Amino acid sequence: MTDDPQQLEPSPEFRDRARVRSRADYEALHRESLVDPESFWSRELAGLLGGWSSVREGELPGAAWFNGATLNVSERCLDRHLAGPARHKAALIWEGEPQDAHGQPETRTLTYSQLHREVVRLAAALTALGVGVGDRVIIYMGMVPEAVVAMLACARLGAVHSVVFGGFAAEALHSRILDCEARLVITQDGAWRRGSVVPMKPVVDAALALSPCVEKVVVLRRVAAALPVSMTPGRDLWWDDALALARPSTPPAPPVQVDAEHPLFILYTSGSTGKPKGVLHSSAGYLAGAYLSARYVLDLQPGDLLWCTADIGWITGHSYVVYGPLANAATVLIYEGAPNAPDPGRMWQIVERHRVTILYTAPTAIRAFMRWGDAWPAAHELGSLRLLGTVGEPIGPDAWHWYQRTIGGGRCPIVDTWWQTETGSIMLSTLPGAVAARPGRAGLPFFGVDAAVVHPDGRPCAADETGLLVLRRAWPSMLRTIWGNHDRFLAGYFAPIAGVYFTGDSARVDADGYVTVLGRVDDVLNVAGHRIGTAEIEAAIGTHPAVAESAAVGRPDELKGQALVVFVTLKLGHHASPALHDEILAQVAHEVGKFARPDELRFTEALPKTRSGKIMRRFLKEIAAGRETTGDTSTLEDLGVLARLRAAPEE
Repeated sequence: MTDDPQQLEPSPEFRDRARVRSRADYEALHRESLVDPESFWSRELAGLLGGWSSVREGELPGAAWFNGATLNVSERCLDRHLAGPARHKAALIWEGEPQDAHGQPETRTLTYSQLHREVVRLAAALTALGVGVGDRVIIYMGMVPEAVVAMLACARLGAVHSVVFGGFAAEALHSRILDCEARLVITQDGAWRRGSVVPMKPVVDAALALSPCVEKVVVLRRVAAALPVSMTPGRDLWWDDALALARPSTPPAPPVQVDAEHPLFILYTSGSTGKPKGVLHSSAGYLAGAYLSARYVLDLQPGDLLWCTADIGWITGHSYVVYGPLANAATVLIYEGAPNAPDPGRMWQIVERHRVTILYTAPTAIRAFMRWGDAWPAAHELGSLRLLGTVGEPIGPDAWHWYQRTIGGGRCPIVDTWWQTETGSIMLSTLPGAVAARPGRAGLPFFGVDAAVVHPDGRPCAADETGLLVLRRAWPSMLRTIWGNHDRFLAGYFAPIAGVYFTGDSARVDADGYVTVLGRVDDVLNVAGHRIGTAEIEAAIGTHPAVAESAAVGRPDELKGQALVVFVTLKLGHHASPALHDEILAQVAHEVGKFARPDELRFTEALPKTRSGKIMRRFLKEIAAGRETTGDTSTLEDLGVLARLRAAPEE
């Protein structure tokens, strides 16, 4: 790695074995993917997908991909690997959260052959329960191997799965069940989280009280005697009893072949207001994007162990825990619990125990690790790591450098990835062996991606000019519609700027083509005539050595239009003081400009976050404006945070 803090080249050792080894090679492949997509996709998907009559028909917003091809996604992720050495290779390595008296956790390993067997068994059981092609199945589970089995079993039948994050409350689950009219729910009795049992079946029961469309519920035993469970006769049955209903035939029923555009899954994503959106993804296009991006951006190599820390309830878990890695015959680590259970060393203990080689996690988690201190990772051997990744939101340079130095030992490249639930797979990043990474900048467009930064009228922005991030042509893994509401799909993504997909993010691109994503457009504030991106403010504050994390929001101001309010958490060993307050304000003035100095800075012990680590900024906006917090709080990790934030600011 170079010592230039603004640009970090891959080491010769990494570059020599990478899948793409130079910028010239990257640019040649990217150019081909746009100007000759037939040749590009035919070569890159060889062995995964073929038989199409045309690679693409139509343009945004209604393009269809790989027309004429048929496939079964489960077969593409499992069956095709069974004739070779991958048959006995580990597909999933799972670790549960509880540990015994000697600090040893429960672990399980499923080879590709074993995972295939479990998927076939559950698919047969679902068939016996009446699930068929096109039926919707809700999966409401924790991070257990059976959740992956459930997803792949649905795909095997041509059924459409909708995974609902296990932290959602009954009302949120109920609304999703009704929206997609699910016939069956797969869940578990409860899950382990920070040493406690989190009930899941009771949440399902409450949700189904007003969900007459659900006919059957399959329940996995996970916590057993720790949680009594009520089972409704005729509707509910245990996982093992469901499997016993349908002994697999000999040979087992073949996987259902579906059209390339057949729906694979619906994944609900919600904004700050309004009904959650059921993002619908196709089979072939989605799988192509997840497969190729996992292969190239995560640089999957034989012998790698990938740990993507995302829950499968989110798109990152779909694409880089399940479909992308398994389509590549990779080995994936799944961990059930919290990264700090029973202490902040658990994450690094797992890396050391299993010899993880690729770690893909969120900036919010990285900032939490920073706050907990370097001693925790320093106590563990992390030398197995060879590649690090970030996902979920922009990562500031300070957290980027800490991650690369403290976790990667100064030797691991970092891929900072930008994408969305709607895009299905990674859109912007740096291929780790091909080009230098620039801390704080997501990087370059992935293959098949035509990204640009434009003005609201669609005119391209100049280099380093802030504008709107758009995608100018269709790509395989794009969402096909919003379930049951195509008008919302068109209005939300294609009406704002004619002829392009509007991402909803602001960004800028430098003279070398590197894109810096600044955050959601609604997180760009207009303060006294200045447009200020909250991500830019947070990145500047993050460079102060005492700061662990910050969140900038706006509140109404009669004079300025909007005033800038920043909530700041500090690293262990640092304490709030007037002097520190002034230092941080000066930091912003120095890094961004005096016009960007926050009007109010509040120190807080914690920020309101979901269990996946996402900061709930809408609550901060309401608190900053002095209003009562409203809306669904069911996904908050700690409800007490809101009460503490409403109290007087810490001096």
